[in-house]
Order: sequence, then C-alpha cells, then structure tokens
Amino acid sequence: MHSFMDFQVWDLPGHLDYFDPAFDTDNIFEEIGALIWVIDAQDEYLDAIARLNMTILNLQQSYPNINIEVFVHKVDGLSDDFRGDTFRDIIQRVQDELSDHGYEQAPISFYQTSIYDHSIFEAFSKVIQKLIPQLPTLEALLNNLCGACNIEKAYLFDIMSKIYIATDTSPTDIGSYEICSDYIDVVIDVSEIYGWDRPDEQPDESETGNNDAESLITMEKKNSRYLYLREINKSVHEGLTNKLHPSYSPSRRYLALVCIMGQDNPAEKKAIIDYNVGVFQAGLKQVFPKSDREAQVEILATNEGED
Repeated sequence: MHSFMDFQVWDLPGHLDYFDPAFDTDNIFEEIGALIWVIDAQDEYLDAIARLNMTILNLQQSYPNINIEVFVHKVDGLSDDFRGDTFRDIIQRVQDELSDHGYEQAPISFYQTSIYDHSIFEAFSKVIQKLIPQLPTLEALLNNLCGACNIEKAYLFDIMSKIYIATDTSPTDIGSYEICSDYIDVVIDVSEIYGWDRPDEQPDESETGNNDAESLITMEKKNSRYLYLREINKSVHEGLTNKLHPSYSPSRRYLALVCIMGQDNPAEKKAIIDYNVGVFQAGLKQVFPKSDREAQVEILATNEGED
C-alpha cells in the first residue's frame, strides 16, 4: 500500500520465539507499528494463545507502543454459535493472562476474518487506520464533504489493496463497505485504469487542486442509491518495493474516494459535488505533504498456520 505512505508487511511464522537471544529483537521490532497475530479458528489454538501471550508480555516490557492485532481466521467454516463462542474464548484467555500480569491496558484488538468475504479487508483497514496520525483530520474532511454533498457514507480507498484508510464518522457496516469495494472492481474492469500509462507531467491545476485530465470520475445508480467514485491521487516514487502486492507498479498509486449518495438525485448536482470533492482533494494534499508520503511504516504478521 503506497497511496500516501509506504506500509510494508513482514510475514513471519508464529511458532518461533523472536525474543530468544539468537534473534536481534531491536532489528525486528524497533520500527514496527503493528503486530498481526493470525490464529486458525478451526484448529487447536491453546498453544497459539500461549505464544501470543508470551509475545505480548515481552512487547509490553520493551516496545509498549506496538499495536497488537489478533485475526481469528477461517471463521467461515464454523457455525454461527460456535464462531461466537470460539471468538469470545480466545479474547477471554488473552485478556485474563494480561490482567494477571498487570497489562489490562495493552493495545490489543481482535477481529473475525475470512478470505471468503470482505472481513479480512475490513480488519486490515482498521489496522492501517491506527497507524495514520492524520486520521482525525481525514475524518473531519470526509464529514465536511458528506454534509456539503448529502453523502450517506464516504470511504477513502487504496485501490490496489482494497483497504480504506479513512471514512466519515457515521456508523460503518460491512454491507456498505462491500458495495463500495465491489464498485471499485467494476470500475477497474471497465476502464482498465491500471493499463493506462498517464504522463507524469501535470498540466496546470485548478484553484481546487483538481486536475480533471488526470482523474477518473464515475457516478452510477445501484438499486435505489447512487455510487460516486473519484480517483484522488497519482504519485511516482521509483525504487520502492510494495510488499503487499509485488506486482503493483510503483509508478501507479491511487487513492479513490467512493461515496454512497443520499436519497435525492445527485446526478443533478454533479458539478457541485465535483467541485466540493476537488476542494477535499486539495485539503488531502495539505494533510499529506510530500515528506509524509515517503514515510515508511512496517507491520509484522505472524501466522500460526505455517511452519
């Protein structure tokens, strides 16, 4: 994910003790923003929880600011009742151990995930948002845009990863995220924007910071709602490697604003909406100056299902 910041994911096996003297713990954890611990919900997980608890206790002593993100994975194979029981049991076992050692306030979160729905993208979105210090400002910008344009829900997506780095502060549900995420797929398939090599040279921008020649804008009616998508940015930084998607060309990085519009017909007000989104786009560039866009944040992912 390289839309405005360089997030790198290191995938490591979960059965190793990275606090063993044989490992350089500073080299592993010093620059880490989040640790994602994946637990297989369909497997015996007591040993995985024990290793997770040991890791958290060690991190709290030396690296207390690292966010601990627990993905209870493969929940799609469990019945609804057993899924809930398993999830609660894992949370309780971890929290009890932390409480016994005086770490009730450890920065740990739990998510139910599956590759067969959008839950894994939703979880990664929450993880990424915690690592963006400008998140409150992004939410305020999106709130203002929603109020000005009668938008029900607005997401700021990294198109390639399908992760949303921010949304407005109205209640979020997985259904609205799925609608917007699927719409991105449709737009990509139809427009083939990743096959379009746009020139790096930028013509003069308007007063809103918008460049219509370089932005893809679509509006489409889905059932009783209109969906609005607008490409927000393009940046070129050669020499960076995207470890989330190695095939993703570093010369093409996009954010997209995807909105679920209100009940009225937004097509009649598209010019006003486009203008307000242009203002939002200009504000976004001020929130993320070039130096911030080149910053790097690392995420450590451990998978208990791999050797």
